[in-house]
Amino acid sequence: MKKLLLSLAAILSFGISANAQSCTTNQAWADTTSYGVIPDTVVNFPGGSVNQPYSTDLNFKVPSTVTAELAGSDPTAQAVIGSPIQGFVVDSVVGLPTGFDFACNMPNCSYSGGANGCANIFGTTTTSGTYDVDIYITATVLVTVFPGFPPAPVPQSTSFSGYKIVIGTAGTIEQIIAPLKVIPNPAKNSITLDGITSSMKASSISISNIEGKEILSKKVDSTSSNSIDLTDVKSGIYFVHVYHAFGVEKVKFVKE
Repeated sequence: MKKLLLSLAAILSFGISANAQSCTTNQAWADTTSYGVIPDTVVNFPGGSVNQPYSTDLNFKVPSTVTAELAGSDPTAQAVIGSPIQGFVVDSVVGLPTGFDFACNMPNCSYSGGANGCANIFGTTTTSGTYDVDIYITATVLVTVFPGFPPAPVPQSTSFSGYKIVIGTAGTIEQIIAPLKVIPNPAKNSITLDGITSSMKASSISISNIEGKEILSKKVDSTSSNSIDLTDVKSGIYFVHVYHAFGVEKVKFVKE
């Protein structure tokens, strides 16, 4: 169930504000069985500049039932495949820059299964940096616990991370908003970081395991290579941290 909800969480973002800004829903999804979110966490949100008004939309469509794709390989989720998705409610959004706010196009940021909608992120901040955005939601799935009895609403709370907003100074932000990539991913003997630019002024790179323990690090200078040897790294899930003038970028990768 946890893996299911982590996947579904990507479909829904952001809450409601008394100073709501308008957003436009993606009508291409309205009469289709497709679902998803635009932009995804790879494309991510556009960058912004300090002391400049910021506004961007997130479009999404929530599936009406739990699918095998959403359930993935989580054995605890297999029993709910095909179960109706009653809806989602966003509880909170953490990590937006100071001065930013968010608003859904539905009251209380509550959506039924199968609905499509949008949210707007807007505001002005005086502080540059990379802001990791975490979304906390409660999803409700109608699960048949006992055959012959009505399905029971099962609420599950979870969080989703992966979105980010990069705020820089005017004239530099355009050069650092491209997402960093780990190549190849999954990796075997080494990885290369794609997307590090001179304007980022990267100072160091580190790799941590899924428990947050740093396993290696290196300094970055004009003579440094963006390749990292993984020969002595065990198989598993890891995170690359790139420390630069505007904050820290984090990218997940798998070592086979």
